[in-house]
Amino acid sequence: MSVTEAAFKLGMEPVSRQDPYLQAVVRTAACCRALTLLLQAVFDLLIPDHTADAFSPPRLPEPGACDLLLEWLLGGLAHWDAEHFLFIAQWGYLYEHNCAFFPLYPLSLRAVADGALWPLQQLLRLRSRLLLSAVLLNSLFSVLAAAALYKLGCAVLRCHKTAFLAALLFCISPANVFMTAAYSESMFTVLTFSAMWQLEKGQSWLSVLLFSLATGVRANGLVNTGFFLYSRSKSFALQLQVGSGWVRKLSLLQRQLLGVASSVLLTCAGICLPFALFQYYAYVRFCGPGLELAVPELLQQLALDKGYRLVPPNGIKPPWCSQRFPVVYSYIQDVYWNVGFLRYFELRQIPNFLLALPVTLLGSWATWTFTVANPRHCLTLGLERRKKEQEGKPRFGFCCPAVFVYVVHATALLVLGFFCMHVQVLTRFLGSSSPVLYWFSAHLLRHEGWLWKEGADRQSSSSCGKGPVGHPLLRLLLNYRSMTPVAQCVLGYFVSYWLLGLVLHCNCLPWT
Repeated sequence: MSVTEAAFKLGMEPVSRQDPYLQAVVRTAACCRALTLLLQAVFDLLIPDHTADAFSPPRLPEPGACDLLLEWLLGGLAHWDAEHFLFIAQWGYLYEHNCAFFPLYPLSLRAVADGALWPLQQLLRLRSRLLLSAVLLNSLFSVLAAAALYKLGCAVLRCHKTAFLAALLFCISPANVFMTAAYSESMFTVLTFSAMWQLEKGQSWLSVLLFSLATGVRANGLVNTGFFLYSRSKSFALQLQVGSGWVRKLSLLQRQLLGVASSVLLTCAGICLPFALFQYYAYVRFCGPGLELAVPELLQQLALDKGYRLVPPNGIKPPWCSQRFPVVYSYIQDVYWNVGFLRYFELRQIPNFLLALPVTLLGSWATWTFTVANPRHCLTLGLERRKKEQEGKPRFGFCCPAVFVYVVHATALLVLGFFCMHVQVLTRFLGSSSPVLYWFSAHLLRHEGWLWKEGADRQSSSSCGKGPVGHPLLRLLLNYRSMTPVAQCVLGYFVSYWLLGLVLHCNCLPWT
């Protein structure tokens, strides 16, 4: 399946000759994926792997010559959390702490390994095919995510050039290595950005489906229920401000309120359903009657050595099973990873706070910039109808009112990640969940006019002009010295984290 066909399947418009920016985005994203795969292999070969105290199950069965070759080329993409995803795809949810990783991504890996890569089973063992599946899927997902971000930006910002620049920056995202390694970030990003775009187009039920699938990939997909809550609330509030008088409004209020409430409940329930189903699955598996599972001896020994909890064969239930609301996800985050409010605020974590400092500053700056540009809109939560004197004013770019709900979403994720999570994950947490990081960065670079052809209207809200000159991302990098200091800092952050992530993560060194 081509990228164009896959984009069409996700509800995106296929790449056409009428939109040269979208074509450039797809080409750039594909080139960046290829370059990333090449660089990670080079760095992994040149730099010895660090011995980290991380989840590292034994390789069963023993690898063959082709397996060793694949590991030699792509092994840098199978470290840290990638080990969990590959293990789950191969063995299922064998250990309790595996339940922190949601099932849709491992299921996708297994489907591709047993389906499209089935002819390779004589050459590659299952784990090798799973790793190859992860590389292929994530490469496709990241290209589709760049296209989805561009189309979302066009719909929200109403400025093709800013949307285009944001999509280019996504191609060199600071979270780049996690979009390529066997992590669920790429899958979550394409589903989330596509769902946001479909919601902007008015395709509510398709948006619900995509958001629901995103929740089956990562738990923070639950936060996306806020988009529907806000959309329905805004529509209801604006309807109350028009009409032929309060008597008529009051007579229709009850029916309208009931319709809005039922719609919100249905959509939010649909988005939350995968989370609830997975918690129920974990409860049945670990809290139900003991099941006789055929666990290889080496994996049993690993559980004994590391203290991992297997499905209890003797009926002894884990502590979380007796809770009023037995949610294994919150229990694992609390017990295994010490995730909680202000728990990470320790002197020894200062290096991790420094790693997260750029994305924290960028996210906070984006919120401040939007708030200062739209104080009344923020105070009224965007629920007030625009005044007549404002109707004729152009409303496009990062500071347009339509960005409000995305800024609120990004700010909520930023606050949650900074105070309640391992702060260094903020880079990939925001980079894979919110378009604001890329929109605001593009906003800061918007005056770099050499990106466009001579005579193109920089302030146009709808026209694409004649398209970018040459390879746009390459032009962006080659003109680094002629950029403003702010633009240099933004671009330097993206490129440095793009490269550092490959060097450190692919050699099992601590990263974001």
